[in-house]
Amino acid sequence: MKVWRKVPYLKAPGLQQMVLDNWLFDRLIAEHSQKHSQNLSQPILRFYSWSPPAISLGYHQHKIPEHWADLAKAEGLDLVRRPSGGRAVLHKGDLTYAVILKADQGARRATYTHICGFLIQGLASLGIELSYGSAGRGYIHHPSCFSTATNADLVIADGRKLIGSAQVYRSGFVLQHGAIALQPDYVLLRQIFGEDVPVVGLSELLPNSNESLVDRLIDSLTRSAADHFDAEFVEMSFELMNATFADRDTTLPTLKEGFPNNNQSRSLG
Repeated sequence: MKVWRKVPYLKAPGLQQMVLDNWLFDRLIAEHSQKHSQNLSQPILRFYSWSPPAISLGYHQHKIPEHWADLAKAEGLDLVRRPSGGRAVLHKGDLTYAVILKADQGARRATYTHICGFLIQGLASLGIELSYGSAGRGYIHHPSCFSTATNADLVIADGRKLIGSAQVYRSGFVLQHGAIALQPDYVLLRQIFGEDVPVVGLSELLPNSNESLVDRLIDSLTRSAADHFDAEFVEMSFELMNATFADRDTTLPTLKEGFPNNNQSRSLG
């Protein structure tokens, strides 16, 4: 059994979430290079939500529709760049997961499949069967990650996407994070992307649940991650993270600046 670190659930602005993902990623890489570290290569799992809602852009996604800025202002949406690849995602009524670990030496697809195993297992425990989607020829022309499914997305039987993910690699490590749809705002999705988006929310698949969807999903996925990765979780302290984070240059990336150029971002959703 391997020790993993689990970050407490956090509801915060998207820029803070992306900076935190990026900082945790860099921290794990730095720890690995310090042989005296007691936390050597301990993988990280966390779950979070975006408040206010936001549109996140892939690391390489530089062109966006002109109306997005006006719509974001009118709807109170943030526009945030991710360190990972992929296309735009509306973060409203979703839960985001992030996994950071040392990547296998093999194909990146195998790493993605390995990580997704805990998602498939966790949703199966709730009675939801997921499979990988398949992209049509028009995927590259869609600004939205959820406009069409790729073979890296997790979909239900009718092809609607429940989870879209993306990766970034650095120094032999991978950060994979993705959005799990809970209660999609279909009207806003159409306003943003100009078409109906084939996404399904967990609230539609578990309509009679009396428990908080976020709590229930985090509990199921934490248990499935422990089983799938043979992991024992140790809770990270926000106080320790804040103290360490304060010692670093916390200049926040803008949409133009993005994240460090040593990104090897991969489009997965």
